[in-house]
Amino acid sequence: MKRTPFFLIAIACLLICSQSISYAADPLPSWNEGKTKQAIVNFVIKVSTAGSPDFVPVAKRIATFDNDGTLWAEQPMYVQAFFVFDRIKALAPQHPEWQTKEPFASVLKGDLQTALAGGENAVMEMVMTTHAGMTTGEFEQQVKDWLATARHPASKRPFTEMVYQPMLELLSYLRANDFKTFIVSGGGIEFMRPWAEKVYGIPPEQVIGSSIKTKFELREGKPVLVRLAEINFIDDKEGKPVGIHQHIGRRPIAAFGNSDGDLQMLQWIAAGSGTTFCLYVHHTDAEREWTYDRQSHTGRLDKGLDEAKAKGWTVVDMKNDWNVVFTK
Repeated sequence: MKRTPFFLIAIACLLICSQSISYAADPLPSWNEGKTKQAIVNFVIKVSTAGSPDFVPVAKRIATFDNDGTLWAEQPMYVQAFFVFDRIKALAPQHPEWQTKEPFASVLKGDLQTALAGGENAVMEMVMTTHAGMTTGEFEQQVKDWLATARHPASKRPFTEMVYQPMLELLSYLRANDFKTFIVSGGGIEFMRPWAEKVYGIPPEQVIGSSIKTKFELREGKPVLVRLAEINFIDDKEGKPVGIHQHIGRRPIAAFGNSDGDLQMLQWIAAGSGTTFCLYVHHTDAEREWTYDRQSHTGRLDKGLDEAKAKGWTVVDMKNDWNVVFTK
């Protein structure tokens, strides 16, 4: 009788053990056990298991994520708004007229409430002043430089550390099961692209957002794209499914959001054929983060909360479903 060499047996045992450990490892350790976590896992298993009646080919495994309030914190206001206000302060020496001109005068005094009292027109004027007139490369560098030093006013942490650890795990879990993950945000597409891959593992070509128009120019013989003070596309509410269609060309099978601004995206994806999954992050943790929903000026979740209940979508109770909130 021929005996198998001991070292081959040992290697086989190691392989079996390592496979068992890998299989048993929890892909979502920051999620508490319960129906929310189980709903996510059940969905992923159903659509990624060959032979399952709900199996979805890899090419169609697409998931879209809102950014503000879904992947990172959006209180007390959107991160891009902090960028706008800081850019106004940085540019102020070149614009002495801003000392008396609204909404810039109020920003320079630190009175953001008055600065925003002018409504959409005031906001648009501030955004265009700080986001247009430079090349796309120059704007990208401004975003990177700002993020390198900017800090959240409450936590004093870099904004890129105000990211939800459970959602990072979810992104990784989906990608480990051959999903392609996209950001679909009302925020500026060129504001997010410079850092999304480093923070979320989502490359620039998988970021969809609001945009301003650009034009081609030759500057000193060098071809550049110049950002214009004119809106190109608003990727919010009804704009989100439109943006998905234009950029991706396929209807995703999973969508993740946190506000009424994401409702149309979730509705459109839920209406797709086959198995779909829709999830809302509900901000219910006043101690570790913030508590807000129906009455919030930032990230209001009102109609979406009602529809999630009516349609049976998954709703994350941040306080009870997450044992960790922010990245360490």
